[in-house]
Amino acid sequence: MEVSVFQALAIAVWIALVMSRSLLGGATLTMRFSPLMTGLVVGIVFGQVSEAMIITAAIQLIYMGVFSPGGQMPSEPAIAAAIAVPVALLSNLEPEAAIGVAVPVGLLGSYLYQFRFFINTLIMQKFTDKYAAEGNERMLTMSIIVYPIIASFIIYVPFMFVALYYGAPVIASIVESNSGSVLFHILTVIGGGLAAIGIAVTVYVIGKKSYIVFFLLAYFMAVILKDLGITMVTYAIIGAIIAFIYVLSKSEGSSTPQVAQGGSTVALDDDDDDY
Repeated sequence: MEVSVFQALAIAVWIALVMSRSLLGGATLTMRFSPLMTGLVVGIVFGQVSEAMIITAAIQLIYMGVFSPGGQMPSEPAIAAAIAVPVALLSNLEPEAAIGVAVPVGLLGSYLYQFRFFINTLIMQKFTDKYAAEGNERMLTMSIIVYPIIASFIIYVPFMFVALYYGAPVIASIVESNSGSVLFHILTVIGGGLAAIGIAVTVYVIGKKSYIVFFLLAYFMAVILKDLGITMVTYAIIGAIIAFIYVLSKSEGSSTPQVAQGGSTVALDDDDDDY
């Protein structure tokens, strides 16, 4: 039960790319805010894509309602997945119990991100202000873009490599030796509760009262039709059709002409030519 040097280094470099936003610029934030892409990379590196994605899907649920005011998150999803998924793969941990590993790791990752902010502030004070005053465009670009990326790699690559190469096997062995204990049963129960909280927060934030009925419809359809083995693709197609019908009915209703009559509003149909 071990993580190879290549596996640890590959995942560490991926995290550094994501956290430094050097992969796709600002679009890299979507990879940082969601553990799914990191879980996919971990699955490819370990050669267990399907198992990794099942574990990551459970971790994703707890981050559905997490926000990042000012770019700071209370827990780092990418770092959480980068550690929790390998631990779960090495110890055959249940996805719900893997959440119990992901949460504390994500919290530690948030402190590391704050430390990166501190380093970036030092770079701004020492270099950016100086080059801005001099009007040195080339070095200003270096201090704004290149230096923070280098700093991110210096911070994240060693930390993640050590955590994966030395820490993940130790955690996995502890988890495997105690997998049948009451402690990990508690972790599984808590992990399921955290996932429910993530879904509830998402519904509360993005849901309108008039749209809650669609959420309830989808939930009870999934429960009632579970034994039929319907795939998520089929549910997505059904949802898209329902959404199209709903939008079409609203647009048709709003396009009906209205005229005022005696202090009230009267809708005009195509056959109403008297006006």
